[in-house]
Amino acid sequence: MPTDFAISLDSYTKGRTVRIPDDFGPEQGLSGFDPEYRNIVDYIVRITHRIWETDATGVEYIAACYAPDSLVYDDYGLQTGSKKIVADTHHTTGAFPGIVLDAEEVIWAGDDKIAFHTSHLTRIQGKNTGQSRYGEATDKDISVMVIANCVALRNDIFLEHVLYNTSAMLQQLGIDLWDEAERLVADPPAGWPRSAQLWDELRAATSPTTPLYVAEPLEGFDPDRFARELHDNIWNADGNAAARAYKDGFAFEGTTNRAFEGHAAYAAYVAELRDAFPDLNLQVDEVYWMGNNSDGWRISTRWSAIGTHSGGTAYRDPTGALCQIWGITQWRVEQGQIVQEWQLFNELDLMMQITAARNS
Repeated sequence: MPTDFAISLDSYTKGRTVRIPDDFGPEQGLSGFDPEYRNIVDYIVRITHRIWETDATGVEYIAACYAPDSLVYDDYGLQTGSKKIVADTHHTTGAFPGIVLDAEEVIWAGDDKIAFHTSHLTRIQGKNTGQSRYGEATDKDISVMVIANCVALRNDIFLEHVLYNTSAMLQQLGIDLWDEAERLVADPPAGWPRSAQLWDELRAATSPTTPLYVAEPLEGFDPDRFARELHDNIWNADGNAAARAYKDGFAFEGTTNRAFEGHAAYAAYVAELRDAFPDLNLQVDEVYWMGNNSDGWRISTRWSAIGTHSGGTAYRDPTGALCQIWGITQWRVEQGQIVQEWQLFNELDLMMQITAARNS
């Protein structure tokens, strides 16, 4: 794991004053990657810009940086192969011709021998002036947080877990989420619903057999232990660790345009989800991080959960459906406390699971 921020998005963008610097940042070993890239942050930022923001030929560059048999776990299920990714990207750029993907964070680990792991938080911005699978153009603007966790080696992303925050986009387009869930259940997108086997594979992909804090313990603050124990306490136990782990007034941004500050609002959010799924059982699947005690930490956690929709009102009347929930969380940690959290989970897919159960 990187122990400093020499190669980081903040350094690369000079405190986010530029999107792509003239010098592309410090040089890093990138054996097998296209020689134009200087380091893994430069690679992630510039392939994203080239694919989404140049022209139609830029989309075709996906074939050069996604493996032909790449596996992409998204909001709906599993998408396989670079050709599918090309087609999906053309669809989105057609619906949002002036789309911008502005990088806000890249947490990375690994190297060019074992593979790089990157957790890329971007802000998708654009105007819906073209038709999409969700209907005719609305002429409305969107600004949606997306998190993509990728694994790349020799210029190829061969595994990705990505949450597009589709529910937030639809909400900003003025589309009713329950109505859309009903329509999508009747005419499912590719990959939906995911099978039990696919669910197990989504959870297991890149998940270590033994947690890193057990296999390779760190002295002092251990990000892996911190992430695993805190997620377990908040989502599976009484949540009493949150008061110590989160700084007063911390900022939260989440799925479907959720945004708030402080402990009380966070506790209410957790309670809303746990009330809907009283037997919720969450596990942490992968953690990686950057930083040190002096400069702080950036931590990425991928997690998944099973729960029975048997209570609460967040997702309308209980259906008894056993639901699959998965998400990615990024934290900014200073002096052992979380000062900012970004969290996404598959909320539209969750609503579709509940809708399907209600209709059965």
